[in-house]
Amino acid sequence: MAVDVTYTQDGRLVFGKVVCDCGIEHAQPQVDVYLDAGILKNVPAYIARRGFGKKCVLVADNITYPLAGQRCQVMLERVGYEVRPCVITRKDHVEPDECACGEVLLSIQHDTDFLISVGSGSLTDITRINAQRCNLPFVCVGTAPSMDGYTSAIAPLLLRGAKIHRNGKCPEIIVCDLDILKDAPMDMVVAGFGDVLGKYIAIADWRIGNIINDEIFCQACGDMVSGALQKLLDNIEGIKARTEQGIRALMEGLLLAGLTVMIIGHTRAVASVEHNISHHWEMAKLARGETPPSHGAAVGVATLMVWPAFMRFAREGFVEKPDVQALLAGRLSPAQRTDWLQQAYGEEAARAIIAENPGDFLTDEEHARRIQRAVNRYADIRSVINDMPDLSVVRTAMQTLGAPTTPAEVGIDEELAALSMRAGKDYRTRYTLFKLLDECGLLESYLA
Repeated sequence: MAVDVTYTQDGRLVFGKVVCDCGIEHAQPQVDVYLDAGILKNVPAYIARRGFGKKCVLVADNITYPLAGQRCQVMLERVGYEVRPCVITRKDHVEPDECACGEVLLSIQHDTDFLISVGSGSLTDITRINAQRCNLPFVCVGTAPSMDGYTSAIAPLLLRGAKIHRNGKCPEIIVCDLDILKDAPMDMVVAGFGDVLGKYIAIADWRIGNIINDEIFCQACGDMVSGALQKLLDNIEGIKARTEQGIRALMEGLLLAGLTVMIIGHTRAVASVEHNISHHWEMAKLARGETPPSHGAAVGVATLMVWPAFMRFAREGFVEKPDVQALLAGRLSPAQRTDWLQQAYGEEAARAIIAENPGDFLTDEEHARRIQRAVNRYADIRSVINDMPDLSVVRTAMQTLGAPTTPAEVGIDEELAALSMRAGKDYRTRYTLFKLLDECGLLESYLA
């Protein structure tokens, strides 16, 4: 069952108790999330309730500081807080890389009591990793409904151009003022919408991982994400018009989806091959010295790209029984797979992927087991896919918002798009339909 959400009079979201017997240890959310109009002025009071101390580093950039950061600083200083601003200034936009993370780290003093981020994805993650490494409480002031990571405890970062994920802190306090959120640029609203829509693929892949590898599937978190998806589709016109109700629905969806990461300690419910493709695009564009597409918009496009493979597999399945011995004989050797990863991702990123995903170098026995399980449990896999809505529902929703629906619209050329469809499966060990297709010798025919 999904977690119930209610509001207190001061705009705080109250999450019901997570009830689930899936076998995963569940953490009960302890974060104070405030979502309402006109609540930025309450930030000092929200912080005072938690008793974090009086000295903080406020992390913002040259866009969010004048938007909301400076107001937060003035309000806090007015009631006795000592605020050290760390305004990360970039010509275009801030990337969550070692340089930005270092700027925050060097702003933290031995007597710093807590951190505040004022922004959306990158600034939240930059602050999140520093809060974790310095063991400091963390307050987040969201400025755009552009991503689901506000409630996350995982920080996607860039290290020498390679996308990495590190454990970080979930904020103890999240403040989302609807007056600020609904004025966010439309492309950031679209990005948030795309980020949530990708959860259809994430949930399907998680359930397929349960079928093939006996991976534990948490029904409570699955229901939370499904509820977030339905909330978005039910409020598409309000989101398009950026009404208070529409943006509240979008933000609730993003918060609930992100909350699953804190509950189960990983991102399985919210990210799969569609996110892998987005990360691949980001790394490739940065390696070229080009600006990558926004994460959420890229996830939305990648979702549309991979969806037909799910529909086709549910429709066709195994036209003929896989020749297990031939597939094993044609497997890439470890050296060949390493070479492939270096070609697809570049040497630096490939090294990081190999180091963090040793489970992807399968033994013959494991490869054969997966093929046989896929054949034996095909009906169950097809049932999972048939639970997904028709692709036209998702595409129409994105078109209604004016969201990009093709790689070209987010600046991705045909060659990179084709490569990402083959390389997305290799970014993480977690099981996906695209791993199944590859391991059963079907991927190339699907992508031809």
